[in-house]
Amino acid sequence: MISASFLSMTAIAIIDFLGLIDFRGVEPSPEFRTNLNFLFVLRNAFGLAILSCMFGGVLSILLSKRTLRPIRKLISATGRIAKGDFDTKVEPHGIKELEELSISFNKMAEELASIETLRSDFINNFSHEFKTPIVSIRGFAKLLKDGNITEDEKQEYLEIIISESERLSTLSARILQLSKLESTQIISEKTEFKIDEQIRRAILLTEPKWQEKQLDINIEADEIIFYGNENLTHQVWLNLIDNAIKFSELKGEIYIQLNRIGNNIRFSIRDNGSGMDDKVKKHVFDKFYQGDESHCHIGNGLGLSIVKRIINLYNGTINIDSSCGHGSTFTVILPEEKAF
Repeated sequence: MISASFLSMTAIAIIDFLGLIDFRGVEPSPEFRTNLNFLFVLRNAFGLAILSCMFGGVLSILLSKRTLRPIRKLISATGRIAKGDFDTKVEPHGIKELEELSISFNKMAEELASIETLRSDFINNFSHEFKTPIVSIRGFAKLLKDGNITEDEKQEYLEIIISESERLSTLSARILQLSKLESTQIISEKTEFKIDEQIRRAILLTEPKWQEKQLDINIEADEIIFYGNENLTHQVWLNLIDNAIKFSELKGEIYIQLNRIGNNIRFSIRDNGSGMDDKVKKHVFDKFYQGDESHCHIGNGLGLSIVKRIINLYNGTINIDSSCGHGSTFTVILPEEKAF
């Protein structure tokens, strides 16, 4: 039980602390003095505790505002990114973790800006590739309908319409093929076949094109039996050879090599065309991308995208060694897989 005298002393200390009564003129007894001194010490400690709490509270508010300021900036920047402003950046500062977060945020913004640019380019190129042959077909069909043309002109216009129709058909087929490949995760229908013979067949299929440009095709190919999807693998060689022919100079040369390196198969094709700069090399495997922005070369920018996807399905790699004015070399590495 708390004694009455202790409660009295506590009351006196509180009254003194609040300044309601002045005890300075009172002469207390020794016992009263001892208790009173203890309570005055307790009062001082209580006062210091209150001051410490107040100071700590103010300091916490100031520090929290300082700490939360970069987080608020990140929240604001995230909102601008969500609205499509991919040029948004935040300045890294403050705590180490917040600096790392700011750097990662800026990298994310750059990647989103790059993706948005590619998306825009894809739409523009897609529209161009479809619109051009359609406009051509419509124009020459109107000329045929008018009837005020010679027989030779009629045959010429019909050839153009047929050619542009085939171009549209090829483009549609390639888009469907690429869409199917992008949704494919595992290569099926695998068989064993001679990959060197497959490459030679691809060269023969493209003969009209390289004969027209008077190109020399040099091939060094080891006899290699490969286990994979024959149709998909054939698309790789056909597209790479067609691409080399397209960008080779008149009366130029194309060099093709096929050999085995360890447990991998290495294929390389080199042309003596105009080559590529770093910008073209960065996007050459993107859908509908054409390094020749004038579109003076026949093509739709899908061939290398198909090649890249097939090689990825094989867990292989494709590299480009090229510089402006020195041609291009594409090197494909495919891991060998044994048939069960």
